[in-house]
Amino acid sequence: QRKMRGWLQYYSIGKLTDFIQRLDKWLRARIRQYIWKQWKKLKTKVTNLQKLGLSQRDAYVFASTRKGYWRTAHSKTLSYSLTNRKLEQLGLMNMSKTLQSIQSD
Repeated sequence: QRKMRGWLQYYSIGKLTDFIQRLDKWLRARIRQYIWKQWKKLKTKVTNLQKLGLSQRDAYVFASTRKGYWRTAHSKTLSYSLTNRKLEQLGLMNMSKTLQSIQSD
């Protein structure tokens, strides 16, 4: 996080807003993909999706998808259950918000 913040402070002089937003969106999707890939077994996926607020039936239906990891990471169900706020709680820095706070100072 320290390096990311320093990088943002160094390059905040230019117009990076669009690039940072696209990078932030891609990075969040990549983290969701990584988390989904970590939950290898169906039972683990169902259990963790239930912890994130899905019903048992919905969690089972979504966990048994045959779609690839990257496509699943972009699905609405995973985006709504693994929200940006939850990713921030796990330690992912929101670069768009950080850049806005740096530019407003």
